[in-house]
Order: sequence, then structure tokens, then C-alpha cells
Amino acid sequence: MTAAVTSLSLLFSPAGHTAAASKPMAISQKGAFVSTNRQVQDQIDIRRELYDNLSTVTGVDWYWIAAVDQYERTISKARPKARPQLGQTVGVFIEPERWAGELNPDTEDMLPVSISWFQGIGRDGDGNGLAERSSDFDLLYSLITYASAQGTNDERFPIGLWEYYRNGRSVKRISQFAKLYKHYGKLDLFEHAFPLPLRSSYSYRDTWGDKRGWGGRRVHEGTDIFAGHGTPVRSTCYGVIEIKGWNKYGGWRIGIRDLNNHYHYYAHLSGFDKGLNVGDIVEPGQVVGWVGSSGYGKPGTSGKFPPHLHYGIYIDRGLLEWAFDPYPQLRRWEQQERKRLRSKR
Repeated sequence: MTAAVTSLSLLFSPAGHTAAASKPMAISQKGAFVSTNRQVQDQIDIRRELYDNLSTVTGVDWYWIAAVDQYERTISKARPKARPQLGQTVGVFIEPERWAGELNPDTEDMLPVSISWFQGIGRDGDGNGLAERSSDFDLLYSLITYASAQGTNDERFPIGLWEYYRNGRSVKRISQFAKLYKHYGKLDLFEHAFPLPLRSSYSYRDTWGDKRGWGGRRVHEGTDIFAGHGTPVRSTCYGVIEIKGWNKYGGWRIGIRDLNNHYHYYAHLSGFDKGLNVGDIVEPGQVVGWVGSSGYGKPGTSGKFPPHLHYGIYIDRGLLEWAFDPYPQLRRWEQQERKRLRSKR
């Protein structure tokens, strides 16, 4: 193991970045948009190289490592201290006390021997003799090594994740992310589609916060898109089906979790695609159901309002989940999809 770590250290700079990070960003004469796309792809390539190198050292498949890092990114906004340091590639944050050991008098300790003595989880992953919380490789290596103590395969590794997070929601989210990465074999899974076919007849406006009366006073947490009964409803994202079935408010509804840890909620459907089940993977533009007017009562209740799709987005930040206005996102996805369709003509 030591030899493997030492040889891999040649791929990393003292700051903890892969060698690919030192490559100059491509500058395109076609404009800033192309240049920005190149920079984004460069960052994706750097992250994938990091995950592959860690997989070689730890024996944990790259998609689990990618899923852990992506999950850490999604919850960092809820933990101000956890935001990545300037220049860092990964989103992982480990508290100083946990890194160095709770009884360690030096919470900034970087010596692997003393960290181990105080039962800290900090490890030297890149082979430079120091366990650095500022190093991308050391951070991910330490977390993955701790979690993999229970085993490295798809059955045992989630057990180690629970030992690390002590939170079943965290393990579920990471498992969902890993499933997506494993299925598609790539990191770039953030394209979106409008939830209804653009060639269909529909209308919508920003209905966020409007009052709702049925079932008690409440506010509207989403956007209503009015369309004809039976209009196809499509997934807006790459994601995993988390919920499918009846809700007395939303009627026949389906919920999909994406890699941003966003829960996409589709309600008042007339029915689902019968081939889809909880745990299945979907992608942008894939039909998941049809517009209806179900809800506001016991299973099967329908027709209490005009047919429409209620679309909502909820964000998970680790322990809490809350809704935010999806209208700006819908407008953006609609425009982006129209642009893609025009470019294919």
C-alpha cells in the first residue's frame, strides 16, 4: 500500500491537485462561452482523474468516491465552515477535531503518527508525509479509507458510510448518486429538460407562495403548468425515482432525486409510465407520467380543478429539506431546450 501511495504522489502537486490541474485553460477565439465550456470540462476531467487514482489506492469503485464528494458539495452550503478552500477541487469537509483526534491538543496537527495516536481520521494519501486538510487527495482518501473499513463492495461500503455520517439520509443520497454515476459511467449528468414537450400547448406563470385552502391554510410550493389532460410529463433531470404513488394533496405524484440533491416533485398526474418503479433511473426528457387533475381526497379523487402539472423542487442540506421557487429554473430550461432544438434543425 505504501508503495502505491508513494507512486501516486507523483501525480499530485503540493497543494493537493492532480497534475491535470496545472494545464492552462483552453482559450477559444469563438468567444467566452466556448472557453467557459472548456474550463468546465477541464474541471470534470480533473475530478475524474482524482477519483480514479483514489480508487486504485483504496479499492473502492470510482463511482462511490464521486458520490461521496458530490454529496459533500451539496451540503456544504448549509455548513459555512465547510465551504471548500480557495483552489480546492473537492467538496469534502472534515472538522479539525475529527481530523486530528478529539483529545489531540493540536487541532491543526498534520503528522500521521500523532493523528493516529489520538485516533483522528486524517491520513496522508498523496505520500508527501503530511496529512493535510487542504489537500484534495488527503481529504477524500481519509474519508474513503474510514468508510471502507467495513468493506469496499456495493453491499459493505454503505455500512461504512453510516459509521461516518451516522445519518441514514446521507447514506441514501450517496447511494443514489453512486447508482447514477455507475449507470452512466461519467460525471457530467446535469443537463435539464422542460417538464412538458415544448410542442405541446401549455401555459404557466410564477405561482410560488399563492394561498391554498384545501386541507388547511398553506402556501403554494411550486409552479402550476396548465396543459391538456394526458399531456406527457417528462423528467427534468438525470435522477433516481424516490417516491411514486398517491398523496391526498398531490394526487398521483412522483418524486425524483438528482445529483444536486434536489427533489423534483410532479403532482396531479392522471397516471404513471407503468414501467417505472421506485429506485429506477430516469433522464432529461423521459416520459414519467401524464397531466391530470388528481388529488384533494382519497385515492382516485380527480376533477376538483383544471388539469395541470404541479412542479416543485426541494433541496436537501443534510438534516433539513425545504422548497424553493422553481419558476426561474423552468424558464431557463425551457429556453435552453428551445435552443438545442433549433441547433439540430
